[in-house]
Amino acid sequence: MSNTTWSRFFEGSDLFCLIAEVDGQICGIAHCIYHYSTTSIKKSCYLNDLFTIGNLRGQGIGKALIAAVYARALKEGAARVYWHTNHSNVNARALYDQVADYEGFIVYKHILP
Repeated sequence: MSNTTWSRFFEGSDLFCLIAEVDGQICGIAHCIYHYSTTSIKKSCYLNDLFTIGNLRGQGIGKALIAAVYARALKEGAARVYWHTNHSNVNARALYDQVADYEGFIVYKHILP
């Protein structure tokens, strides 16, 4: 799965990756995908993964990555950026509440065979 995902970042698909570095070391990543929606003419940008190395959390890396995603999505003509998180992810939600609006949605899924 990792090899397939990484190849998609470089093959011109609607999937992209942004990285954050501190002192030349990768310390955070954001994986996103553009897609169409039935509620907008413009594409939406789904922030699929946001990760910061544990000992560097709380230093603004996640916030900077989200800002970079916003900038890229705006440049690409997207109408919105959105993501999901677990309601119990208190630390991440403290950041998310600063940079986006919580709309109260509950997510359901069904894994296909």
